[in-house]
Amino acid sequence: MNTLLKINNLSGGYHKQRIINNVSLEIKKGDFMGIIGPNASGKTTLLRLMSRVLIPQEGNVILEDKDINQMSLKELCCKVAFVPQDTMINFSFTVFEIVLMGRIPHLKRMQLETRQDFAIAQKSLLMTDTTYLKEKGIDMLSSGERQRVIIAKALTQEPVLLFLDEPTAHLDIGHQIQILDLLKKLNRDNGLTIVMVLHDLNLASEYCNRIVLLNEGRVFKQGAPLEVLTYQNIEAVYKTIVVLNNNPITSKPYVVLVSRIK
Repeated sequence: MNTLLKINNLSGGYHKQRIINNVSLEIKKGDFMGIIGPNASGKTTLLRLMSRVLIPQEGNVILEDKDINQMSLKELCCKVAFVPQDTMINFSFTVFEIVLMGRIPHLKRMQLETRQDFAIAQKSLLMTDTTYLKEKGIDMLSSGERQRVIIAKALTQEPVLLFLDEPTAHLDIGHQIQILDLLKKLNRDNGLTIVMVLHDLNLASEYCNRIVLLNEGRVFKQGAPLEVLTYQNIEAVYKTIVVLNNNPITSKPYVVLVSRIK
């Protein structure tokens, strides 16, 4: 697979505080990458640096041979979409209005949406199984429905790379599987490259072909789930005892937590 995004000696954080230290990664076209690590390890900060929400203090991020900080915001948003953990929408837009906003990077100033833009938005609703919600207000949706709509908006940008920050946060197990199955299908059938932050190690193991384990702002280990999710790595980073089994259905690593209280 060809390299889509290359991170070179990346460091950065908030104001003068450095959270990410000297991180280098390559994301291949077609990857489904999970970023894991304990709280305050820098997962969200790394995602924000990779998507230009934050400007690096050192190093750079190269998308298809271009430094993202040298690209116009319009050009970047035509290639990269970002789904944050929490999305604040202060007006009661309809679902279709929200999804159609994903076309903004493709429009000229003051240009109205075309028939093609509407068709792309309709397709995104169909892919995320949210067509039945199109006339509903965004503030009338459940957490799972709202998350699928925000993903539909991101897909309407027609990105080649999709970043998601904990897309299953605050969702029950049924909605977690629904969202991750949707992302896996987009990755497999549409060739969409996906990078997401996850807290759940078992979900990362099941869905991701590559995992990056962060610790204190640095890459502790990266590779396939079998290479990263070892009891030695997990115990070293999370400071807790675990047992590793294989999922009986998929044979992927499965992490079992061990209580310290007998």
